[in-house]
Amino acid sequence: MRLYKSFKHAFGMVLHSRLRSWLTIVGIVIGVASVIAIMALGDGLEAAITAQFTGRGVDLLTVTAGAPRGGGFGGFGGGGLGGGGGTASSNNKTPELTRADVQTLRGVSLVGDIDTQISGQADIYYLGQTGKVSVTGVDEAVWAKMTVPTLQAGRPLGPSDTNVVVIGGRLASTYFKSPLGINQGVVIGGRAFRVVGVMNDSSTSVYMPINQAYPLLTDKNRDTYDRIVVQVRDVNQVANASAAITQAMTLRRHVTNKPDFSVSDPSAQLATRQATVASLTMFLTAIAAVALIVGAVGIANTMFTSVLERTKQIGIMKAIGATRGDILALFLFNAALIGLIGGIIGAIFGYILAQGMPMLLSFGPGGNNTVAVVKITTVLLAVGISVLIGLVAGFIPAWSGSKLKPVDALRYE
Repeated sequence: MRLYKSFKHAFGMVLHSRLRSWLTIVGIVIGVASVIAIMALGDGLEAAITAQFTGRGVDLLTVTAGAPRGGGFGGFGGGGLGGGGGTASSNNKTPELTRADVQTLRGVSLVGDIDTQISGQADIYYLGQTGKVSVTGVDEAVWAKMTVPTLQAGRPLGPSDTNVVVIGGRLASTYFKSPLGINQGVVIGGRAFRVVGVMNDSSTSVYMPINQAYPLLTDKNRDTYDRIVVQVRDVNQVANASAAITQAMTLRRHVTNKPDFSVSDPSAQLATRQATVASLTMFLTAIAAVALIVGAVGIANTMFTSVLERTKQIGIMKAIGATRGDILALFLFNAALIGLIGGIIGAIFGYILAQGMPMLLSFGPGGNNTVAVVKITTVLLAVGISVLIGLVAGFIPAWSGSKLKPVDALRYE
């Protein structure tokens, strides 16, 4: 018996036992769809994290006061530890960043522009409405060159700006009943400012020259900073620049055993988060794969039933010249077809599920903007595994059917 005849008979077996075959296929569909959806969501989350970190500028390093936090998730623009006192932690005073630290950083050859920043909360007043927003004071001379989010309207802060602000996209559009646009006035912390730019983001942040932020943020001392953002001259030297900054700051601040500052490296944080997402995706995929195991048990059960139902037919086929290999191929093709059909249908449902999940869940750093990424390699792998599961689960029943003796098979009732 040629292989195409075995395949034809196997296909006929699937068609003639529709209910049993489709019940078995459903188990494979659920497993494949779950695996594809979870892997697509994981790939989408990883892509969103990569885009987020790339958007923040991989050539920017942020120096903050205080001992480094474990876990590697800190970093971009987080508020520092302000307050009075000296710079060393050995005297039990709160560590802070000062002009001396800025001068130390300027002495590092790999460092280019330096932006000093402070952050805090302030009241905002516009057209009879009040609220509270996050205010960030920046070095207006360099902030425009080191700010990664683009502007949707207006211009960035400039070196000679006073009493002007750049605001977040949500603050401009939906925070107040009336939109807050370019060249409109707003009162922040009791002082009047004019809006010159609107960020292309969904924040309610306000950016202003650092010297004008000190009077608003009364808990901040002049010439002290929450963080210092430095731009590395060569993007390929970020790791070396981070090491050089750490060494220079350690010497400057006279700390040896336990640093009282931290340097956030976006590339290192990106690697950490990607590894975390990969581990989570693998864990969830392993859980979803249990459905495939259940499907494999269903295929084995279906194949054993098929062998029993066709025992007399096996005897007739062997009596007219069919070999053990022909019988084995017949049932293996049957099992593989069940796995293939279940894999293809499961891939379709998995794609639909993956596209629908981000709309139902606020998933990932981009919220509902996170898009599941269904890779062709993921689909091919899932379908291939479903076919392999069919072959493995159907091998023992097929082997037992091929070993039947013609006489015993013909006697079977």
